[in-house]
Amino acid sequence: MQIYVSASAPQGGDGTAAAPYSTISQAAKVAKAGDEVLVAPGVYRESIDPQNSGVSDSCRITYRATEKGGAVITGAEQVKNWAKHSETLWTVRISNQLFGERNPFTTLVSGDWFIATMTAHTGDVYLNGKSMYEVTELAKAEHPEKSPASWDPDFSLYTWYTEQDEAKDETIIYANFQGKDPNVENVEISVRPNCFYPSKEGVNYITLSGFTVCMAATQWAPPTAYQEGMIGPHWSKGWIIEDCEVYESKCSGISLGKYRQPNNDNKWLHWKYKDGTQTERECICQAQREGWTKENIGSHIVRRCNIHDCGQTGIVGHLGGVFSIIEDNHIHHINNKQNLAGAEIGGIKMHAAIDVTIRRNHFHHCTRGLWLDWQAQGTRVTQNFFHHNTLPELPETAPAEDMGALMMGMGEDIFVEVSHGPTLIDNNLLLSARSLKLATQGVALVHNLIAGGITAVGIGTDNGAKTLSSPRYTPYHVPHRTEIAGFMTFLHGDMRFYNNIFVQQPMHPLLKAAMDNMQPNGWDDGNIRCGAFPYQGYPTYEEWDREFEGYCGMGSAPSDRYYMHLPVWSAGNVYFNGAQPWEKEKSPAQGDTAVTLSVKEENGAYTVETDLYEHMPVFSTMVVNTETLGMAFEPEQKFENPDGTPITFDRDYFNAPRSQKPMPGPLESAAASIQP
Repeated sequence: MQIYVSASAPQGGDGTAAAPYSTISQAAKVAKAGDEVLVAPGVYRESIDPQNSGVSDSCRITYRATEKGGAVITGAEQVKNWAKHSETLWTVRISNQLFGERNPFTTLVSGDWFIATMTAHTGDVYLNGKSMYEVTELAKAEHPEKSPASWDPDFSLYTWYTEQDEAKDETIIYANFQGKDPNVENVEISVRPNCFYPSKEGVNYITLSGFTVCMAATQWAPPTAYQEGMIGPHWSKGWIIEDCEVYESKCSGISLGKYRQPNNDNKWLHWKYKDGTQTERECICQAQREGWTKENIGSHIVRRCNIHDCGQTGIVGHLGGVFSIIEDNHIHHINNKQNLAGAEIGGIKMHAAIDVTIRRNHFHHCTRGLWLDWQAQGTRVTQNFFHHNTLPELPETAPAEDMGALMMGMGEDIFVEVSHGPTLIDNNLLLSARSLKLATQGVALVHNLIAGGITAVGIGTDNGAKTLSSPRYTPYHVPHRTEIAGFMTFLHGDMRFYNNIFVQQPMHPLLKAAMDNMQPNGWDDGNIRCGAFPYQGYPTYEEWDREFEGYCGMGSAPSDRYYMHLPVWSAGNVYFNGAQPWEKEKSPAQGDTAVTLSVKEENGAYTVETDLYEHMPVFSTMVVNTETLGMAFEPEQKFENPDGTPITFDRDYFNAPRSQKPMPGPLESAAASIQP
């Protein structure tokens, strides 16, 4: 059955084409498996709570905008009754009855791993669809200063401040619109915490297609808490979110994340006696007891969405995103205000991305592109384009007092943290100053173009105790399942580098200074030097294997064999512009001519310009496949497809076939006409 909705329809419609409902929420109460809800263009100021499930992938409930992007679901309301407060400030009073159970202008952003560098409310003020900057004092709104941390410092002068009039039960907002008249411009405030999100769990097989979804007062979404977003399945199975524009969530745009565990919801924040790592382990074990299985949870698809200008993440998830596909999305300008800080920020931040495929996405201008934290087991990151995910365009020098703020956003294209693998990263363009942060093991890098540093090798897996040992034990799973097979800490290594191209880019003076001056710590080394060389000193497989020769178990002489670094494999890689190979790679190919590599933008379209294929050295490579890569050590699982079938890396970034003697890097078909 088709159900019709139109924002311009009079109230009292019955959902037919002749008498549409006036709100999507009306349709969401009655839509059943097999129904299609057709939504006409218009602005829908509501929080939609789907009540019913589809029953299978072929019998789902579909919510479809009849014109792509034309139906706007927003968590905001317009405000037009602004009054002058001073020469630079306007003010407005709003009845708290507007906000319902959760006033976003009294609710603070908070949660585990959130760094409260300033008071931040979940609410926001939007000028023409763009969120302004909250300040903590009225004087700072009246006389704002540019934020050195913001990626858009000029707009950081557009500020607002809020306080409560408890006697009148009103929220008061003061705002500096930099000379604009808020009663003429489009000024909105966030009112609702979600836009399309079921209040109950287990609402399965829903499709959301073609909507614009924006401006909601979402809360911080760490893995040890109920993770909400503007859009999300809320602990369900089989959702499809496609062809949507998603922007200006205070925290997360789309959540594929965790349900609420009342006994362990931000427990670390509220009960400090167990650290967050332990409460995270307890969350995972509790979820397994309470029905976290492949049959019940996950298997979502997020595709062809434009996700941007969210404060914490474009997509967030823990446990609930397993077995999902995230493809063909444009994910950009995430956390650019830098008003939120903590360990849960990125274009995508996923814990337990078990058998998740992340492919053909474009990540750029994010504090961090992609963060795979814990249990990136069976995760494949393939054919993605990453660039400008370290810091915004920087001056040549900066005052010392600004360096801390600038470096707060020091991210990279991909961060894989405390996972045992197998994690597969293939056929990607990794073009930021920092390409990979690998505080992990069990990763294979195949046919990538890598132009930035590899950081945090051999560190970042302990818990930061001052003097005592504090290793982080994280789980690994039965292959292609959620059931836990064991917990283990990290030996590091278990890395594979095959047929990649490394290109050392000119190092920005500020980033080089930050790297050179970084004090030793257990989390990061600030490296922006390109190449596989951070694995110097790690054993080859043959060296590692010899440690076990003659070993006969109990009674043998003491040895470090079970605690030494795991081996590294490396072959078929090319190193340009002084990029450095791993010391034990046999016959690495060194480009003897300086090459150029840059990302150009014109009218929102990005292209890569390079002459490296004109200078590609002649050498022998091999076709890489699952058998070449072997298995990740701890889970004893091969680098294979989610269904257990093998992978042969015989297609490039453009999905074009490779030759039997493949060219290194991801762009073989683009370089096919260039003879080395």
